[in-house]
Amino acid sequence: MTDNAQGKKVVLAYSGGLDTSIIIPWLKERGYEVHCLAGDVGQGAEELVGLEEKAAATGAASCKVADLREAFVTEMIWPALKALSIYEGRYLLGTSLARPILARAQMEYAKEVGATVVAHGCTGKGNDQVRFELGYRAFDPSVEVIAPWRTWDIVSREDAIDYANRAGIPITATKEKIYSRDRNLWHISHEGGAIEHVTEFPPDDAWTWTTDPKKAPDVAQNVKVGFEAGVPVSVDGVALGPVALVETLNEYGAKHGVGRVDIVENRLVGMKSRGLYETPGGTILFEGLRTLRSLTVERDTLDLAERLAPEYARTVYNGLWFHPKREALDALFSSVMATCSGEVTVELYKGRATALAASSKHSLYRSDLASFTMGAGYEPKDSEGFVRLFGLPGTVAASVKRANA
Repeated sequence: MTDNAQGKKVVLAYSGGLDTSIIIPWLKERGYEVHCLAGDVGQGAEELVGLEEKAAATGAASCKVADLREAFVTEMIWPALKALSIYEGRYLLGTSLARPILARAQMEYAKEVGATVVAHGCTGKGNDQVRFELGYRAFDPSVEVIAPWRTWDIVSREDAIDYANRAGIPITATKEKIYSRDRNLWHISHEGGAIEHVTEFPPDDAWTWTTDPKKAPDVAQNVKVGFEAGVPVSVDGVALGPVALVETLNEYGAKHGVGRVDIVENRLVGMKSRGLYETPGGTILFEGLRTLRSLTVERDTLDLAERLAPEYARTVYNGLWFHPKREALDALFSSVMATCSGEVTVELYKGRATALAASSKHSLYRSDLASFTMGAGYEPKDSEGFVRLFGLPGTVAASVKRANA
């Protein structure tokens, strides 16, 4: 990046929050003409209303708010759901899934306004810098990228707040409540401030979406979710579009305190980081689909899917959405889920989502085989030879061990 860009156009990934708001005047000071791209991935009207005016007041030449909600659900969330991928067994990848579609929209806007430079507000310690920049380069390997947090002399969120105050930029973050949050249709994440104290309970004021499970309704709610080939299509018998379906389950789950996670995760860049996540609707869908999959997918294929799910999660978490590896895994999981159609009833109660019953025309469950009552479908005496052969390697090893004792 040059000190004087002389009107060179740059497109900034813009949220209107602290980090991206102060980047606008910082880039202008260096001679750039700043254009902003804000992606609507379901963060809510309170974050989007007036965003164009705020960007203009801060010095941006333009600001586009792109509605990415349906594409976010169908192109990113649904494939990850079909893989039942959860990072390190806890995190449902809410932020990881949103970054690729934002990067794509940013590159499309750069082409529209004739910009050859893109910028983001990710820190040098986080994962998002990788997700954004690999996303940019998937569409234009030669694009110039500016990441101010890696070059300027602002080293903390306190410094950023001071800069915003000096520049007269309105912000909601304070030095007392300095949490960094990211919200979209799938989840909301919370980091920073008192959350970083891993020996302490998470602060009550950090949670903003879901009801405290201890204060959730005393009466459980049953929700019936319909799936077709691993894709959610209905709630309680009513067909819903992708965005409406996620919003509906978010409302139900949040009411019952479902989807809270407090995790110390391993970031791609190497350090451990504590984060709080709220994923109410997603938690319901994962519980339901996992149960339906167990009913409709045969054992060895299910075992393969279970072993590859963590690999899919790492691939997405590490910013490799536009990588051939992710596309190959998607093809496999789509095949696995081809018969995963049916309905699952999930109970919501005091922070838990528990699948209670499932039905599918592709069900592989056979009561005549599974029942303790012996029937014509299974010959018990066949088990004797099976057990002997299955245990043969261990039996031989035990014999040798005894002989050498």
